[in-house]
Amino acid sequence: MRPPASLFLLGFALLLTGCGGSKTTTKPASALSGPIRIALDLTDPARSRAVLPLGKEAKAFQVGYGRYGVTCPGSRFEEGYTPLGRFRVNAILSKDQFVMDPKLIALSGKSQAELKTSLFQSMNAIDFSGDGEVGEYGIGYISLAPMDSVKQPFTFNTYDGKFRWYSFAIHGSNNDKRIGQKVTGGCVNVAEPALKTLLSNVKLGDEVVITANGPCTP
Repeated sequence: MRPPASLFLLGFALLLTGCGGSKTTTKPASALSGPIRIALDLTDPARSRAVLPLGKEAKAFQVGYGRYGVTCPGSRFEEGYTPLGRFRVNAILSKDQFVMDPKLIALSGKSQAELKTSLFQSMNAIDFSGDGEVGEYGIGYISLAPMDSVKQPFTFNTYDGKFRWYSFAIHGSNNDKRIGQKVTGGCVNVAEPALKTLLSNVKLGDEVVITANGPCTP
């Protein structure tokens, strides 16, 4: 016996309701065709480069790194040193963009709305070098979480009266002369045009591989 047409319509409606009501979310597909590869030149910092793989195209740009050099993969994080190894993007922050691993949002003790409204602006309003200048992260901040067992000091705190987040990251600068130099507190810095390209293409979970052409500090 053939079921009434109304039963088919009801079943179809229930199927649509089930799909639309699903709480399963999928991570946005990355625009990258592989990991971002950052090669630090310990002999001539100005030759340090990052390569962003966009399909069959690759964009290369100059980077700067930690003023004291590099630490070995899986060893430790230390102020002034850039860690080598494999990392994943766990937050993307700028004036117009806020994407963060939900676990980090919970760790902050703030709501996502609060963080989206003020976190990057507060972080970028701090004068870290004490020279009277702010905006030391430039136009954006891409946080990197280690993929090995080393523990990174992901910390939310209040510094100089402003709520901020401390992590290892790729970020901009308020002075392009700092790009391609050993001058940072450990992060990798890039010029604004390169950072705009990164902010437009990088997604949570994208991989970053950082290597160097010389000995690392254990």
